[in-house]
Amino acid sequence: TVSEALWKGTPEVATAVGGIPLQIRNGESGFLVEPRDYATAAERVLELLRDQGLRRKLGERGREWVRKNFLITRLLRDWLSTLGELLG
Repeated sequence: TVSEALWKGTPEVATAVGGIPLQIRNGESGFLVEPRDYATAAERVLELLRDQGLRRKLGERGREWVRKNFLITRLLRDWLSTLGELLG
């Protein structure tokens, strides 16, 4: 899945449909392209292949984004916060 790839530090090139834009921050953890925009998708893939520094930067940001927003520890923290508010 997209989140698994980001967690492993792999920047993604994907279409901006469904839940994908919630996972990939365009230009921060990967690139979003419009559906059927094959030319832009190919350009972005080539950009990542050619630029190791960009791959590394986007990969690190993607991993951090997943760590902060999608891991079970985040969900647990949110649940505990909600329970704390409810219990006063």
